[in-house]
Amino acid sequence: MEGKVLIANRGEIAIRIMNACKDLGLDYVVVYTEADKYSEHVQRNITSGPDQNAWRVTSYTEPNDILAVADYTGCTAIHPGYGFFSEDYRFARRVTIRDRALTFIGPNWEVIKSLGDKINTKRVANSLGIPTIPGTDAPIYNEMEAEEIAQKLLEDQKAQGIDDPSILVKAAAGGGGMGIEEVTEIEQFRRIYRQLQNYAKRQFGDGGVLIEQCIRDFNHLEVQLVCSRHGDRMHFSSRNCTIQSTGRQKRVEASPGFHRSCFEYDFDEQKVLDQIVEYSLKLANHVKYDNVGTWEWIVTRSGQPYLLEVNTRIQVENDISARISYLDGKQPNLIREQIRLALGDKIGYKQSAIEFKGAAIELRIVAEDTRRGFAPWIGTITEFSFPEHEWSAVYTHVPFDRSYQIPSDFDPNLALALVWGKDVDEAKARAAQFIDETVINGADSTGKPIITNLAYLKNNLDRLLAF
Repeated sequence: MEGKVLIANRGEIAIRIMNACKDLGLDYVVVYTEADKYSEHVQRNITSGPDQNAWRVTSYTEPNDILAVADYTGCTAIHPGYGFFSEDYRFARRVTIRDRALTFIGPNWEVIKSLGDKINTKRVANSLGIPTIPGTDAPIYNEMEAEEIAQKLLEDQKAQGIDDPSILVKAAAGGGGMGIEEVTEIEQFRRIYRQLQNYAKRQFGDGGVLIEQCIRDFNHLEVQLVCSRHGDRMHFSSRNCTIQSTGRQKRVEASPGFHRSCFEYDFDEQKVLDQIVEYSLKLANHVKYDNVGTWEWIVTRSGQPYLLEVNTRIQVENDISARISYLDGKQPNLIREQIRLALGDKIGYKQSAIEFKGAAIELRIVAEDTRRGFAPWIGTITEFSFPEHEWSAVYTHVPFDRSYQIPSDFDPNLALALVWGKDVDEAKARAAQFIDETVINGADSTGKPIITNLAYLKNNLDRLLAF
């Protein structure tokens, strides 16, 4: 392949993109901030001289800096990784329509804009008969109309035999968990509605409110899609991301999304998995999705799936889907697939060529105190080593051969560990063994030893794929 890729991200995802570019024979450039100068994604490259390919920027979210580096170094494409600019349609549009246009490695900006709006995604899904959480798919501004919708949602839950029915009232313009209130009795509704509407006007300049059923007992599943600009669209199975921190950040993930060896489900789990794949592909075909993406679902204890949102980017956990997928007997690299498809390649194989077998688990290793609300730990790592097995892989930006001070500018994510096996039980056993064999030592500025979430990860393995 031809081209030069600017990697507009940091840490382990930057390294994974670097390696995918090398596999494809593509040249690349990385950027970094002052806080990241000792990260492996920088140290593996050249920061000065005629062959320099690592350039310092003021911020990973300063588009002018990113584009200046791209232009100066002659890059032809930009890979945003995840986070930062990865789902910013304005950035994707700017990159592709400027005088010196670049390829944005991701879906086209119009798709990002369409699916990045959760309200619009819900509206489109509903029009296609794809189930979404019961409630409104447009902002409500009228109090009487809102109360009528709220009452019906509470009554419907009672009719379904749901104990303690409740609804969520959300600021339509909000995000990140801001502007959400729970209502359990209709008598509370008007007061909470007015309170939230006033808050939304002050915070977001828009008093629109969404109302939806509150669902508590569920599993969080994802469907991994790989699509091309030539109209090819296929899936790489499902994964389960239910084990999360209090801040809804994923910690232990597994693929496939359900398996009866973990729990005695009240539904046909394979039928539900097939169903969410079918729905995901239906929406992808409708919007002409043209790169990698993840369709996020919640599935209730009764087996009812609801589409939550679409992530129009590569995700941290893409590799657990790849580790149970086989093309010509080999596990594919989905980041490599993403890059080559964005640069114009056809997929080159059919869904029937992908064989799914076994199980995989991802462990997100973080310097955090899980007993204190997952509070981040900041200090210096002095020893960092992982076991090497034919059934495991590690992605990290932390060096193995020298000490490393965790930068306070970012979340203290240390590594992603992937393990796989012939079934879920073997993958669990291997994950526990991997954790036991991992060594991470260090201290903070007062000399207190490093705190990580390794024990938490091990203790939660038995919760995988269960309700």
